[in-house]
Amino acid sequence: MTPAAYVHLDLDAARHNLAQVKRYAPNNRIMAVIKANGYGHGMDRVAAALAEADGFAVARVDEGVRLREAGFTQAITVLQGFVCLDELRLMVRHKLAAVIHTPQQIGILRQLAPESEKLPVWLKMDTGMNRLGFKGGDFLAAYQALADCVAVAQPINLITHFANADDLLDDKTRRQIDVFNHAVKDFPGQRSIANSAGIIGWPNVSSNSAQVRGGDWVRPGLMLYGCSPFAGKTGADFGLRPVMSLHSRLIAVKYVAAGESVGYSGTWTCRQPTRLGVVSIGYGDGYHRHTQSGAPVLVNGRRVSLIGRVSMDMITVDLNSQPDAQPGDPVTLWGEALPVEEIARHADTIPYTLLCGITQRVQVIERSPAETFVSATTMAG
Repeated sequence: MTPAAYVHLDLDAARHNLAQVKRYAPNNRIMAVIKANGYGHGMDRVAAALAEADGFAVARVDEGVRLREAGFTQAITVLQGFVCLDELRLMVRHKLAAVIHTPQQIGILRQLAPESEKLPVWLKMDTGMNRLGFKGGDFLAAYQALADCVAVAQPINLITHFANADDLLDDKTRRQIDVFNHAVKDFPGQRSIANSAGIIGWPNVSSNSAQVRGGDWVRPGLMLYGCSPFAGKTGADFGLRPVMSLHSRLIAVKYVAAGESVGYSGTWTCRQPTRLGVVSIGYGDGYHRHTQSGAPVLVNGRRVSLIGRVSMDMITVDLNSQPDAQPGDPVTLWGEALPVEEIARHADTIPYTLLCGITQRVQVIERSPAETFVSATTMAG
């Protein structure tokens, strides 16, 4: 039986997208970002699909531990690092690398027993994001403190993060690159600067040439899942394929007279007699509540329009263009023929929010290249 709401995960598309990263950044190692449950796709299954990546990046210590306990042996970097000695010990035990971004973390490192294994670290420079990391003289002081710390594996790796790389007309990215490269030009250790937008839109960052040494490792996230990091573009514009498609089905078809309103608060009124379809999906499944009337939905592979507010379990669509549509007919909310980037614009949000927002009750269907069922699980799988 097909579930009422489900996602189809095309993990071959994830492998294709990883190959595209290699095409964009042929001289770099790849740290695949699989935090936030693999951007909503399931961290373990994404890690398995991206096994050819040189390493993984996660946000939190527990995510890295989970990958190790699942048997993944690749290098794993925890982007938020640790906040206490217990987390640090977990990182050492599970051979995780930590991003160091506060003086407090350096103090915790000094508490580690001298006989412990040494921790690989990435020292984070704040080049303008103004979130995590050290600036100016504080960065140099932190570097020296880590160099003197017996708990730290040498050499120290160096990392920063772009604030505006998705805006190709904003010179801030170039300024961040210059600040970083000038500060670390004489230091040993590996470098990492480029996220998805940096990889695609700022190609010099993805080079490990002497001019731009910041590109030893690239850190693709969104592009691995087939989405564009740039407004007004889709993943297909950059040779990417969507990994996730979201599906449901019609559960009712009815007629509504001209002048009658549809849904909560009556935000949409029929201008003409309307053949209305009810779809079994809503914000309880992760279809964004603020998606506006007029957003496209595919019924039987053809576009119709969302009408009225998104409810917890249902949405309504205008079926005037589909007089033969019936309950049970297939519905696609986003996927290869309906880019998630387009739906995000109708919801006044970004693709990250939609992908990460799929809830536990939505079932996951993975398929082999021959389109036979492999498994049906929940989004946590």
